[in-house]
Amino acid sequence: MNKLSEKLSQAWDKLKKTKHFEIYIALFFALLVLIVYFAAFKGGGDKNASTNIDTSNQNFSTSSEYVGYLENKLESVLGQVKGAGNVDIIITLEKGFEYVYATEEETKTTSNGGKVTSSTIIMQDGKPVLEKEIFPVVQGIVIVSSGANDVSVKMNLLSAIQTVVKVDNSKITILAGK
Repeated sequence: MNKLSEKLSQAWDKLKKTKHFEIYIALFFALLVLIVYFAAFKGGGDKNASTNIDTSNQNFSTSSEYVGYLENKLESVLGQVKGAGNVDIIITLEKGFEYVYATEEETKTTSNGGKVTSSTIIMQDGKPVLEKEIFPVVQGIVIVSSGANDVSVKMNLLSAIQTVVKVDNSKITILAGK
């Protein structure tokens, strides 16, 4: 056991004499932190990502209104993150709102014995009955923050976005602004 500790001590002394030893150690720990970070957030989002922002009291007539609401809400919250400074956000969508209307199916027998099924949208007061409204799926987010040069600020912004908008971190870009 004594020989092993002696050999380790000699190896350590040799390593410490290496040019730029501190830089190599710092790079090693930075790489370790990045590996842990990306492992923790891998697969954070799914294809049908949604938001945790309460939109129940909002009535959006277009996808643009929805995106504008999300951007404004997120800018106001992320602007309060310590060190973030001025924050601007752009959100893009994969597709707009989808609407599923209530239908009534009717099966008829044809003269040759086959069956034909047709569906008709149920109307109430001259308007189709909405069964389900599917909110748009976020395709990507760009955040420009004057404090994003600081890694901890960048990580806090990323964490906050992933908490609110369920998207994979590969779809989020955080840039340092003026």
